[in-house]
Amino acid sequence: MAVNTSNMLEHFFGSKTRLKLLKIFFHSPEHPFFVRELARLAGTHLHAVRREIVNLLKLKIIKKVSAHDVGLELEGTERSKYYQLDSESALNKELAALLNKAEVLEEHELVEKIKSEGGKIKLFILTGIFTEEKNISTDIFIVGSLKPMILAKIIKHYENELGKTIRYTFMTDQEFKDRRQIGDRFLFSVLEGKHEFVVNDYNLT
Repeated sequence: MAVNTSNMLEHFFGSKTRLKLLKIFFHSPEHPFFVRELARLAGTHLHAVRREIVNLLKLKIIKKVSAHDVGLELEGTERSKYYQLDSESALNKELAALLNKAEVLEEHELVEKIKSEGGKIKLFILTGIFTEEKNISTDIFIVGSLKPMILAKIIKHYENELGKTIRYTFMTDQEFKDRRQIGDRFLFSVLEGKHEFVVNDYNLT
């Protein structure tokens, strides 16, 4: 029986909200966040975020910084209270390694979920955030006969699991052939950029 990586980590860290916040902080270690921003990014309630912020501060995984520290003048508002990953924490190196390994497993689960949803996939490319390719306007490129609504639902679920936005592009076989024939600039950027093939029935190189 397959083990869901996110469920495993939730049990390990003791809270789904805590896990989401850790992913957010570790994805952007130098970025300061205010509470409402964290609640929006984590897709959870403010009171749950505030509770976990207190726990993470006690563990010295994050630190509080003021609006003045981050170059803003918002004193007297909740937004003046910012939180940032504490780079001096003794735990953060080990936590970063664990979260990175978990992310690799979650990305693998995403790929397998898309492949298992029926239809015929003729081309499946990971790029963008999956290969650290910054000059591409998509992260997943798929050609085949998947139902777009099903694909969108899967992507949305794993956006929540991974704690980051996943841009994706889907084309039918005919659309791909037509755009390839005319030398479509977008296709060229995907194939020339740093990418990984999951499925490659066209034998592209």
